[in-house]
Amino acid sequence: MAGYKEIKGFQVQTRSEDPTPYAQALADNPYVGSWSSGGNLNTGRGGIGGAGLQTAALAFAGNKNNPPAPLTGETEQYDGSSWTEVADLNTSRYEVGGVGATYSAALCFGGLSPPAVAVTENWNGSAWTEVGDLNSGRGYLGSAGTNTAALAIAGDPGAQAIVESWDGSSWTEVGDLNAGRFGPGATGTTTSAIAFGGAPNPSGNSAAAETWNGSSWTEVGDLNEGRYGIGATGPSSSSALGFGGSNAPGVVGSTESWDGSSWTEVSDMATARGELGAAGYTSVITSLAFGGAPSYKNQTEEWAFTGLPPSTPAADYADAITGDFYYNSSTGQFKTVNTGGAPIGSWASGGALNQARSLLSGAGIQTAALAFAGDGSPVPAAGTDTESYDGSSWTELATVNSSRYGAAGIGLYTAAILAGGANDPSTVSNLDVVESWNGSSWTEVAEINTGRAHMGGRAAGTQTAGLIFGGLNTYPGTNQLAVTESWNGSAWTEVSDLNTARAGLAASGSSTAALASTGAAPPSSNVTNVESWDGSSWTETTEVNTARRFVGGSGTSTSTLIFGGASPNKANTEAWDGSSWTEVADLASARYGLGSGGTDSLSAIGFGGNTGSNVTSTEEWTAADFQIKTVTTS
Repeated sequence: MAGYKEIKGFQVQTRSEDPTPYAQALADNPYVGSWSSGGNLNTGRGGIGGAGLQTAALAFAGNKNNPPAPLTGETEQYDGSSWTEVADLNTSRYEVGGVGATYSAALCFGGLSPPAVAVTENWNGSAWTEVGDLNSGRGYLGSAGTNTAALAIAGDPGAQAIVESWDGSSWTEVGDLNAGRFGPGATGTTTSAIAFGGAPNPSGNSAAAETWNGSSWTEVGDLNEGRYGIGATGPSSSSALGFGGSNAPGVVGSTESWDGSSWTEVSDMATARGELGAAGYTSVITSLAFGGAPSYKNQTEEWAFTGLPPSTPAADYADAITGDFYYNSSTGQFKTVNTGGAPIGSWASGGALNQARSLLSGAGIQTAALAFAGDGSPVPAAGTDTESYDGSSWTELATVNSSRYGAAGIGLYTAAILAGGANDPSTVSNLDVVESWNGSSWTEVAEINTGRAHMGGRAAGTQTAGLIFGGLNTYPGTNQLAVTESWNGSAWTEVSDLNTARAGLAASGSSTAALASTGAAPPSSNVTNVESWDGSSWTETTEVNTARRFVGGSGTSTSTLIFGGASPNKANTEAWDGSSWTEVADLASARYGLGSGGTDSLSAIGFGGNTGSNVTSTEEWTAADFQIKTVTTS
């Protein structure tokens, strides 16, 4: 009898485990990479502050000898290859806090002169200006945020637990860390940050990590190696890189990546050091390390993501190839890899919105999205903000003409439609207003026939061929609608109603093939109903698994992703393949009223929303179109 390897004249590969799609491999181990040399600082120093990105960084302050004199206020700017000296700080010091999203907008605060100082200085790209002092002078701070919204965390003298928040003009004390320390690594935003490591006393090292949600700190998984004076980069509490540090009496080059649940040791720096500067505000994919002690170093190293590790666990992450046929030796089964079925993927943190808000509208895709209008703080506060996303950060653009929240968004980040919405809980004015976006400004166009809000933050179609459906025409209230209107680029036409009137539903698809999912039906109860649009009428189809309203959504009528919602707040994500719904990986943060974008169930983005308060966080969904089937043999 022939063995299976000889059948049909080809060899069948044997695997001990089923393959994992590449997208899932990246999700499981996203920050594997390596360090390489960059341009040297002009002045070697330790206790240095940093801000910006790998290719646009700022280095400032520090000490050049031990004992720490002379101190310096020297500032240098990095362009991706070399450092250039620019204007000095007004106050020379070391062990400072430093934040900033670019090298043209940074904040330096605290430090030791000695003694400890509270001085804060703002950098505008050419000069430093003294602004509001910290409430508590200290050095060896952890820092997170930007020059307009920052956190100053812990510090010395003493192992302090104090945390202060900067709003662009003054510092306010907020919730203390659970464990006092100095020299922690820290990164993120004022609403989503992580602090890790540090020294709880002059002779000890800590591995403890805590995350900040905008109101309190929560203890999470420890570093693998306790240390203080750590470099740190990353956009949020769920995505960070920590490198270098002192573990008394020595220094280390160890690098660890945080994925929201645990730390993984990755490639060491070439030069071990502590009290170093760091830049890489928006991403852990590219980061920068410079300066450090002892010996007051001038070396710069650049971190770059390089994909899966070259050895184990690479074998565990074999990419699935469509049409692949193999034998699983663990299960004793022949299997094939096919496209289709539920996507295998995960959510990852993206850049934070500039304005926290919920019930906002969205358009575009994961790497080119638009966020506009929304409910600001204090709630309710109809907004006009527009922001554009480039795959890593949000940029503020021209505002909409009519403030609103709960409006429908259609189109791309360069060509979008904003329809309806509410501008006040007690009135329905402006609910019929429609505006068109040309990539730089908003223009009012033809009004919808039925004024309303809460049609979903994303509707179906494009700027010239769209569909809106459902909603409320009083707010607050229970007057849910089934009305559907079609847009042809110049006018709205009422077409066939939904079978189930509802508001706060998810929308996906086009003007000729759309999907309406979930929402709240009279008398304001969440439903699981799903309806499919064929260009002329709605047909009820397979229901979702979890009823909810104020849901994010992306995709087409046959490849849809819905996520989040209320009430209570949901993190659930479900994928539609044209016939059934499958629960896939949850959002990291349960929330409702988030904006969304995406073209299918394999790539999507969710941003903003309300977790109990309005947030700025962005999450990106990446998945593989992948399915493993067992081959029946006889």
